[in-house]
This record gives sequence, C-alpha cells and structure tokens, in this order.
Amino acid sequence: MGNKVINTPSKLKIRTGDLVKVIAGDSKGQQGKVLSVQIDKNRAIVEGINLVSKHTKPNAANPNGGIIKKEAALHISNLMLVDPKSGKATRVGRKLNADGKLVRVAKISGEEIK
Repeated sequence: MGNKVINTPSKLKIRTGDLVKVIAGDSKGQQGKVLSVQIDKNRAIVEGINLVSKHTKPNAANPNGGIIKKEAALHISNLMLVDPKSGKATRVGRKLNADGKLVRVAKISGEEIK
C-alpha cells in the first residue's frame, strides 16, 4: 500500500547503573543512579527522582493497600551523565580504547565511563 518507515531506536548515551544529574524539570539539580532505560520511549527511571504517588489495592505484598511513592520515567534529554573525575554534568563521547573497542568517554575530563 504505502511506504512504512520503521523507527529503529537510536543509540542512547545513558545506560543502567550510570550516575546522572537532572538538568530540566521539577527535579532539576538532583542526582541519582539509573535503574532502567526504556530505549523505545527514550526514557529512564532514576533512583529517588521524579517520585509519584500511586494508589494500590490490598495485595500479598501490601496487605493494607494505600498510597506508595514510586519513581516515574524521565525523558533522556533531561538527564546528563556525571563526570567520574570532576563530579560535574558532562556530555558523552565515544572513542576507541587500547583494545580497539568503542567506549564512552566524558567530554569534560576525557575519562572513560565504566
């Protein structure tokens, strides 16, 4: 019928386990560890940031039910990686290391991101 465009997910510069800083939105200035990344939606869930109140019914895990605080996903564009050396927010580059493998590097210090 028509030409279908398949959206392939782009390469994200933030991965699970990274220390990131929020640069925009309600949680601006806060830092936290990335718990998970939703590649298809370009979003990430950061520990202790962007907490929302979720109403829950009583269940086995929570016998009384009630309201629980839970992290909600943030858009990747609102997050910046924290430089392992200086502790400042930095952009991310990619370089070949000594083994010929592509690794992520912090633009501020040039330090490799593990």
